[in-house]
Amino acid sequence: MSLQQTLVVFEALDSATVNGKTIARMFEPFSDLGVTVRIDTVNDEPPEDTSKTTDFVSILVPGTHGKTAGGEARTLGVIGRNGAIGARPVRTGMVSDADGPLGAIATALKLAQMKRAGDPLRGDVIITTHIATDVSMSYNDGVPFMGMPVSSKTMNDYEVSPQMDAILSIDASKGNSIIKQRGFAISPTAMQGYILRVSPSLVKAMESATGRPAVTLPISQQDITPYDNGLYHFNSIMQPHIATTAPVVGVAIIAQSVVGGSDSSANHEIDVAEAVRFCVEVAKRFTSASAENPCEFHDATEWQRIRSMYGEMTHFQSPGERVR
Repeated sequence: MSLQQTLVVFEALDSATVNGKTIARMFEPFSDLGVTVRIDTVNDEPPEDTSKTTDFVSILVPGTHGKTAGGEARTLGVIGRNGAIGARPVRTGMVSDADGPLGAIATALKLAQMKRAGDPLRGDVIITTHIATDVSMSYNDGVPFMGMPVSSKTMNDYEVSPQMDAILSIDASKGNSIIKQRGFAISPTAMQGYILRVSPSLVKAMESATGRPAVTLPISQQDITPYDNGLYHFNSIMQPHIATTAPVVGVAIIAQSVVGGSDSSANHEIDVAEAVRFCVEVAKRFTSASAENPCEFHDATEWQRIRSMYGEMTHFQSPGERVR
């Protein structure tokens, strides 16, 4: 179950004064288990108010055979993507865009509690996000989205770690007319400029966690290019792909109606809790995967073959240049 953890984090984030220290205090009871929280405070960037700051939060839940213990088990990254959790003073309270931090931190809390209860994972899990409570609003296809306190590049600098062997990127994705269901959806795997097939391992984990057929999110080539290159992007869910060689899969919190990222009272705790349960299950399977019990974000043999046939595509991770 993950609903309790989701509700605890929801109440902590639903505040005008929440910051990185709030999250650090939440995990203090697990410090004896090696769970650590790092807070990096940075100044907001134009067009936001540069006198304000944003806290980047990184939570490490170490595994029994993870890299931090000198082991060989793989590390999963879980990133809570968002512009901000609040649009004060225009909006009162937490906004829809807070789903990313909510889901990521709740995942970390569940994993820490599992370790306390005697069920540690084999590999490390690194959970990252940022906390900003009063960022401006922007518009995407006429739908009000949250602005960003810093650039997408700055977010990647703090939220994407080279230690992550694969990444789940959680993001509120309700302000569109492409996918209209309640719950969450997973994207195809993006890796080094390629959009690969939807991972069969993650489909199995999703169907197990939800008890329903898997729901997938269509993404385009534009979505895996840098956010500020002037091309259309569905939202920022795939932006961690820009800053890593690891495979990245989006975990999109979705809705049946069009819900703007800056809409308040729009965080559906059951939907987020389902996404948390999925992320926890993937963490279990990925960090302890074996030949008998595989959990892969991509097919390694096909990955080598497609690159041998079509070459490197890493230029899609760069700002690009105009081709004449």
